[in-house]
Amino acid sequence: MLELQNDDFRSENIAGEQVNADCFSERVALLLAGGDGVRLRELTRAIAGMPIPKQYCRLFRNSSLLEVALERARLFASSENVYTIVNRNHIQFAQEQLGSIPKANVFVQPLNRDTGPGMIFALLNLERIYEDPIVAVFPTDHYVDDAQAFNAQVLRAVDAVAHMPDKIALLGVVPDRAETAYGYILPAGPLAEYESIYNVDAFAEKPDLKAAHKIMSRGAVWNTFVMVFRLSRMMELLGRYMQREFEMMSVLRATPEKSDVLYQEICSWNLSTRVLSQIPQHLILIKVDDVHWSDWGTCESIERSFRALNIPWHWNVRQPGSSPVPT
Repeated sequence: MLELQNDDFRSENIAGEQVNADCFSERVALLLAGGDGVRLRELTRAIAGMPIPKQYCRLFRNSSLLEVALERARLFASSENVYTIVNRNHIQFAQEQLGSIPKANVFVQPLNRDTGPGMIFALLNLERIYEDPIVAVFPTDHYVDDAQAFNAQVLRAVDAVAHMPDKIALLGVVPDRAETAYGYILPAGPLAEYESIYNVDAFAEKPDLKAAHKIMSRGAVWNTFVMVFRLSRMMELLGRYMQREFEMMSVLRATPEKSDVLYQEICSWNLSTRVLSQIPQHLILIKVDDVHWSDWGTCESIERSFRALNIPWHWNVRQPGSSPVPT
């Protein structure tokens, strides 16, 4: 572990220990739970009594999005191979909801610095444990209605990456509207040996409405931010395209105790904007068309999913800016 301040998540230094397994047969799941969920604070306050990050709030059938994402990840890998990255100020919520995985599998970063630093921090931790596994990354603020079907697509991505280890596989879903809060992946030609797997022509992160309509008209799909890759390959690309930022964080390999100071110095940056959008030639797309997927970043997106699934909406959002009230 690079940094664990809370006693409940403390572990011994495991640097140098390797998993004695073929790196391509080793499947590792990484859950991203470091977001602060500021856009849903009023809703989570109404449900939980305090404005907690959305991934820890019991938004659906008395389960949190983190708990549901954890169950999906456990379809993909054993509990011993499921890891989560959280922020130090989320420990009180993480303790309650991550009891089904080993405490040492919870990576605690000092602060939220967006998905870029969070990804590097987590991969540096995994690098201490494994030689070169295939990693599947799962956001913890998304809704998926069919975990089994979704996991089958993740496994297809694993198979593709095992045969094309220099590629980063992304799962994408066909959009049903123009959405400016999502990323878009524009597929190029299909891979001859794989059904519904494509090369990538372009990656656009959160385009404006006009650009979203335009890229959709060319066949673009929504980026779910579920990624599959070889650890060494992602580290290589991060080092190449974010050289300064990667080198700053790489000091944690030798001096993990400096994480507090480092996180005060580094800037926030977004992995999709700064890296994925710059490397379409290194990406492949797995189209997912047999599940309902949604990024639950706003009250509107949650309500839209509830309507699509014919589930009663349990909160009354009165007016924009007002507090939602449970019904």
